[in-house]
Amino acid sequence: MEKSIAVDLHYFPNLEFFAVIAQANEIVLFPEATYQRQSFFNRTQIRLANKVATLSVPIQGRRPRISQNRIKIDNDQNWLNIHLRSIQSAYGKAPFYEYYFPYFEKVFQQNLESLWELNWEMLTICLKLLGLSVKMRVHDNSQDQTLTADIRGQLIPSAPFSERNYYDPESYFQLFGLDFDPNLSILDLLFCEGPASKGIVLKSVKKQ
Repeated sequence: MEKSIAVDLHYFPNLEFFAVIAQANEIVLFPEATYQRQSFFNRTQIRLANKVATLSVPIQGRRPRISQNRIKIDNDQNWLNIHLRSIQSAYGKAPFYEYYFPYFEKVFQQNLESLWELNWEMLTICLKLLGLSVKMRVHDNSQDQTLTADIRGQLIPSAPFSERNYYDPESYFQLFGLDFDPNLSILDLLFCEGPASKGIVLKSVKKQ
């Protein structure tokens, strides 16, 4: 049976996101959806030496109720250098950083204006590096599309993953500290575990 899941587009999604979609045939994304503040659309979490840090992409204007595909990145701010330095500081010594980071760096170097486009390109790379054969599709109102599940609006920073029934953390090697930090950005897993990342994601799918 084909499994099609409606999801929100995130900036370097966390592991809960991938646990949700890991066994899907496709994910359906909605560029016309209204931008919501305090969401993962423009933020992700990485593990630094002494803390878990949030990286946020600044966006232009006061952000009235407009669609996500109309949100523009505020490239007048120095966010890109901050993100690049933070990622390098967090994962520069990780086993697979030198192999995987160039894929993301190429997208960063494009200085994209659209946050939707940036997130789409980065998610495409993440799925490829994970080896997940999940297709990405844009919702089309002109077609009759049947969804297996719809998790839009559920994965939000203000509600911990433990309140939902999707992700059961599977610990893996992390660079700093003795305590495992679950549900970080997919970057944390990819840079630390490389080809083993897919198996870890599959093990983290919560049994229903």
